Formats: sequence, structure tokens, C-alpha cells
Amino acid sequence: MSQPSVISRRVATAAAVSLALVAGLAACAGPKSSDDADGGSGGSGTSGKPQKGGTLTVLNSNPQEDFDPARLYTSGGGNVPSLVFRTLTTRNRENGAAGAEVVPDLATDLGTPSKNATVWTYTLKDGLKYEDGTAITSADIKYGIERSFAAELSGGAPYLRDWLIGGADYQGPYKDKKGLASIEVPDDKTIVFHLNKPEGEFPFLATQTQTTPVPKAKDTGTKYEEHPVSSGPYKVVTNENDGERLVLERNEHWSAETDEERKAYPDKIDVRSGLDSAVINQRLSASQGVDAAAVTTDTNLGPAELAKVSGDKKLAARVGTGHFGYTNYIAFNPKVKPFDNPKVRQAISYAVDRSSVINAAGGSSLAEPATTYLPNQKSFGYTPYDHFPAGGTGNASKAKELLKEAGYPKGLKVTLTHSNDKDFETSPEIATALQAALKKAGITVELKGLESNDYSDTIHSASKEPGFFLAHWGADWPSGGPFLAPIFDGRQIVKDGANFNTGFLNDASVNKEIDEINKLTDLDAAATRWGALDKKIGEQALTVPLFHPVYKRLFGQDVKNVVISDWTGVLDISQAAVK
Repeated sequence: MSQPSVISRRVATAAAVSLALVAGLAACAGPKSSDDADGGSGGSGTSGKPQKGGTLTVLNSNPQEDFDPARLYTSGGGNVPSLVFRTLTTRNRENGAAGAEVVPDLATDLGTPSKNATVWTYTLKDGLKYEDGTAITSADIKYGIERSFAAELSGGAPYLRDWLIGGADYQGPYKDKKGLASIEVPDDKTIVFHLNKPEGEFPFLATQTQTTPVPKAKDTGTKYEEHPVSSGPYKVVTNENDGERLVLERNEHWSAETDEERKAYPDKIDVRSGLDSAVINQRLSASQGVDAAAVTTDTNLGPAELAKVSGDKKLAARVGTGHFGYTNYIAFNPKVKPFDNPKVRQAISYAVDRSSVINAAGGSSLAEPATTYLPNQKSFGYTPYDHFPAGGTGNASKAKELLKEAGYPKGLKVTLTHSNDKDFETSPEIATALQAALKKAGITVELKGLESNDYSDTIHSASKEPGFFLAHWGADWPSGGPFLAPIFDGRQIVKDGANFNTGFLNDASVNKEIDEINKLTDLDAAATRWGALDKKIGEQALTVPLFHPVYKRLFGQDVKNVVISDWTGVLDISQAAVK
């Protein structure tokens, strides 16, 4: 990776949680109906073949802010942006693991790389049109990307700034009329990207909303979010209070012949946000009136709600289960004593009681134990390992043995930093569970809770980072790259900004392997290498993986064709029907 990179900065925030709430080589015919599903990833919905028509209501806690493709993360908004904004490539819209594949969208294929994967060429499909009937061109995609570099439109993913030649210094088309020379458009249907380093995963990057076409003549700058020009099956007809209510209706010029992924069954999508999570779940449970045709993309069932739902067969049939590439873990700063001693870090790894942590996180229905840093999904290159086997309840005797070898025969005292936000995975409940487990191994833990903003600022500061704290990471796309590189690539250590390499690892062999994997355009081969690298890094005990979250969400009784992929972990609105 280049240095210093800001890759995946946003996914360390709670936004990744509310997404999940944040890779196949050919287009498929779209997802099969899940009406006959067995309840694995999606839910069955009501019986009968999905039909076009009706209104789908979305009940969310978080508003769909900054509805501009330049300012959005691909994962933001629980699939809502994907209804309006098409991109060069997109995620495969199928249940479970199949949905972790990347497939073409506006482009005819996943792109043609140069021999060293530093140049990527895409050709657009025939017949692509905006909501006003005008043709979508490659120049529109180039302009859409360039405007995402403007300071007033910040907030989107940082990869293009990192990867494109000249991207780090480019200020956007409002200041630099010449544009980015590293993006070429030799004709209306061809776009070529010139990168400053090999990037075999560029097809994943091409799913980011920044590759949405924007007609220059229709660009209204910061006001564009009020009525962005649609390239997808729906157009914006109402945007109240910066995304608090977003109403979408059909884009008559969208053609299903050019879009194999989005089914676009409902005539209208009504997104209502800013709602209390308890109210959302109550409304979906009752499923009355418009709520019978409603879903949520950011509100989980809590432990008590899930217990109630599980006791009602009809309600239980309306629960969608999702998995998103996400890991909750303990992080160590080896620059702070006693965590500079590997045996101390190993002792804590052995002492952890994952059963109690999972209970604190809501129980086994909402959390799965983790012993690997990479999520337990094939697309990430998941390779099972457990270097410091603690069993389900911790191995206190092994931990004491290691502490003695480390020079602490009578145990030691440490401070664990966590967030005071009780709805967060770094909550006081999880910290307390760890405190009790480590006590059995002779480790006295003092808990230091910080308010969420202070917590985030502290753990992401190279100068203020504590020695022992709770952390979490989610991927921008289902691959080991955006998981391992930001956390373990030594060239991504940031001394004067947001730093995510919490262990300050700068291992030449690790950095080199990251570069070598990035050259691979065979995504399956790359996944295997990412898994092997995860296993190698895990030996250093710079983190203690704790659990991967599971997402349980209700949907209304009239919702059909429930599809939940491992890319997002949330119900895919583009597949849902209400008739």
C-alpha cells in the first residue's frame, strides 16, 4: 500500500455498525426468490411470487444524510443509495456467501487490467440512460469521480484519492478545470484508470458510489443531494431534513435489460428515519397498515426483543439473519508497558472468556466467537486458527504460567479502555465480562470508560493510544485487503492523524506480502493469501479477536423475496417486493 494511506478510515466508526446494522467474476441472472428459503440468510416472506407494485416503507434510526454519490460510502444507508446510483460494478444480489461476489453494473464486465494491475479499462453497456432520458457516458463517470475530490463534498471513501496517480493533490473540478489526467475517456463508452500501484481488487473499488455518473450540466454542488440525477431504477422526489424522509419513485428511463441485479418491484420507496429503535421493532412486530410492507436496514432486535420474537412462530418467520464482515477485538499498544512483552499479551489471550463476552454482547444468537482476525467468511480468505486456545471459558492456568515467565508471578494490574456507549460493541458490559475473566488469571483490570467521541479520538491517536482497549473493524468490501492492510501495514501508521494500525506493526515481510497480494487479479487466489497472512500476524498477539456480530431484523408480513447477502448483512431493498 502507498504511504501514508487513509484506506478504510470510516469503517472504524459506528457507521459501519449501522450498516451491518458495514467479490465471482461474472454477472449472474440475479438472485433467486427466497420464498422457499430455509431461514438461513434471508427470511421466507409471505407466500406467492413477488409482483411489481405497491409501496415499500423503510423504518430506520439513522437518517440518509448527504444523499450525494460523492459523499456517500457504498455501504451507507442500507442499500438505499443503490436504488438511485448505479456504479461501474456492484455486489451480487443473492443470499449469503454468493452475495459477497462483485459483478458488473454499468460496465460490461469487471474491467480489464494491465499486466501489473496498475491500469484498469472499463466499457459501458449499451442503452444506459438517466432519469431525463439522456445517455450516460464515460465522461459523466469521470466527472462524478472528480467532484468527489472537492473539499465541500467530502465524506466518501478515500481509496480513489489513494490509488489514482495525482489523486493525493487533486482538489476537484470546481478548483481544477483540467481534471484528473489519470482517468481517461477515449470515447463515450470507455474509461481508463491509471493507478500509482498494483491493485488487483479494483473491481471492488468500482462498486463505490464515487463511480456513479454525474452529468456536469446538472451538477449543483452541495445542493446536488436534494435532487441527484438518477441512473438507477428509482429517482428522488422528496428529500426532507437532509434524508430524514426520502421518497423514491420509478425512473421510467431505467431499463431492466441493462441491470441484472436490481429487481425494483415496488412502485415507491418511502424511507422514514430518526425513529427510536424500540418503536421501529414494535411497528414491524405489529405489522399494521403501511408497516405490513415495511423493513429496516439499521435496527437490530435486542436480546429481550429476540427472546419474545423467538417464542412466536409467526414473528420468528419474519426475522432476517445477516452476517457482515466485522470483528470485535481487544487491541494492544506494544509501546506501553507491560504490553511490550509478548508473553503478557499471550497471557491475556489465554485468559479471555469468550462465552461471557458473547453473553454481554447479547447472546449466541447475536454474536459468534472469533479466534481469527478475519471474519469467518470465505470471501475474506478465512483460515481457521487459534494460536492461544482459551476454550469457551478461558484458560487461567496457562495465562498464569505465561505471566510468571513474563516476570509477574503474583499477577499484574492493567487498565482497559472502553466506550461508555451501552449500544456499542466496546460497551461497559463487555469490558466488565473481560475484567471478571482476567481476574481468574491473576490480572486485576481497572476499567476506564470514555464518552464515544473521546473514546474514538483517544484510541485512534498515535500519541494518546492506551495500552489495552476494546476495538472493532468492518470491511468496505468482502476481502482480506481492507481488513488487514489498514490495521497491520506499517506504512499506514499515521502519527499526526487518525491511526488504525493500533499495534504499530511495521514488519517488512508483512508489508511485502500485502504488496504481492495486491498484484493478484485472481480474487480467489488473493483470498487464500489473505487468510495465510492473517494466521501469520495472529502469532504476534497484537489483538485478541472476541466475536463477530450477527444481525437479526424484523420485516413486515407483506414483504416478499427477502435477500440478505454477506456483503452487507442487511435486507436488500432492490430485491424486496410487497405484492
